[in-house]
Amino acid sequence: MSSRMTIAILAGMASAGSSAAVTQQEADRLGQDLTPVGATMAGDEALGIPAWDGGLQEVPRSYKGAGTRYTDPFPDDRPEFTITADNLDQYRDRLTVGQIALFERFPETYVMPVYATRRTFANPQFIYDATRKNAVNAQLGGGGDTVTGAVTGVPFPIPKNGHEVIWNHKTRYRDFSVRRWNNQAAVTSTGSYNLVKLREDVTFRYSQPGIEPRDLDNVLLYFLQITTQPPRLAGQILLVHETMDQLREPRAAWLYNPGQRRLRRAPNVAYDNPGTGSDGLRTNDQTDTFNGAMDRYDWKLIGKTEIYTPYNSYKIHSDEYSYDDIIQRGHIDQDLTRYELHRVWIVDATLKAGTSHIYKRRTFYVDEDSWQIVAVDIYDKRDELWRVQETHTAMAYDVPYMGPILESVYDLLANRYLVQAMNNEDDETYSIDVDWETYFNPSNVKKLARR
Repeated sequence: MSSRMTIAILAGMASAGSSAAVTQQEADRLGQDLTPVGATMAGDEALGIPAWDGGLQEVPRSYKGAGTRYTDPFPDDRPEFTITADNLDQYRDRLTVGQIALFERFPETYVMPVYATRRTFANPQFIYDATRKNAVNAQLGGGGDTVTGAVTGVPFPIPKNGHEVIWNHKTRYRDFSVRRWNNQAAVTSTGSYNLVKLREDVTFRYSQPGIEPRDLDNVLLYFLQITTQPPRLAGQILLVHETMDQLREPRAAWLYNPGQRRLRRAPNVAYDNPGTGSDGLRTNDQTDTFNGAMDRYDWKLIGKTEIYTPYNSYKIHSDEYSYDDIIQRGHIDQDLTRYELHRVWIVDATLKAGTSHIYKRRTFYVDEDSWQIVAVDIYDKRDELWRVQETHTAMAYDVPYMGPILESVYDLLANRYLVQAMNNEDDETYSIDVDWETYFNPSNVKKLARR
């Protein structure tokens, strides 16, 4: 990839072990040549990447209001071209290793419709204000596994190492409290699948406006997941208190098993243990593309480049399409996808000696505008490409934030895949108002289980 880097290999940068905040002079670039959260403001006319002009600021007329389906603000857009196995070599330099592997695995059916690039990302002003403050105060500690001096906004808008980029992903703004349906399907090689329906409530404690870092009490977010289908899993409840410093205080997790009617601590809800209802096709730390402790990997910031990225994916999010429409043999229906050329940060994570994880190495591609991880190449212990992740995103333009509306994990060795985060046949994600101290208390899980 070095031949197409727009920023050189980042050798000699500050160690992730004790990263220092940037200077005020560096921070003053935010809102000038950098966007308020740290992306390059300017476009690239030769590549068709526009300048960032504030993002998507108008709610489409077709949108009916909070809690209703997010409609496509660009209904008249059509693909500028489509990448296929036949013309793959023309575009290879703008694709990830994993994307190329999918073309090679499914040469007859795998395509990528490429649209005009639209830099729609936007956040509320209080996120921009907090990000500017974080830039000169946030610091890494614990070998890069902890953050101090940051809250609400992006902690490291001008990143110096791989840890900082991934922390930006983990702390990005996604409203304060939300409810979503996370429907997922483990798809066999024949295209058959069983749907697992998960209702998830999240309070992003870190994202609350107007608080100070000390107010977090080491809590990044609260997460409550209730399985409603299939019947054999229905009633299972998972509660997670995600911590900022997982070396000092690992995430706290509890699991309610309806068969046993007991709520138990669940320390295995982390790292490479299988995710809920995933049939072993994703690990716990692959929820939200990546989450959780980072201490088992060395994280290297490679640089920034341009790739064809799933973006503004309103079409595949439409309630006009059922899960049967989306889920096809081998891969999702790529005709429903939308790819655009965007700049991304590249971070390599390599398993540390003396630690364990089923993945030896992962390469993350992180959207420069939103800090959302949009793709991951995953390697096994033999250094062979094993799994490929993609995250299809859309702007929740009334809040506003960018979030995942479909996540896929392709297992190249098993010829199977997992698709998750769909809600086409269910309610749209919406804001909720909960007393988080009570609602996300283990005692409340017992009450929910009795309903």
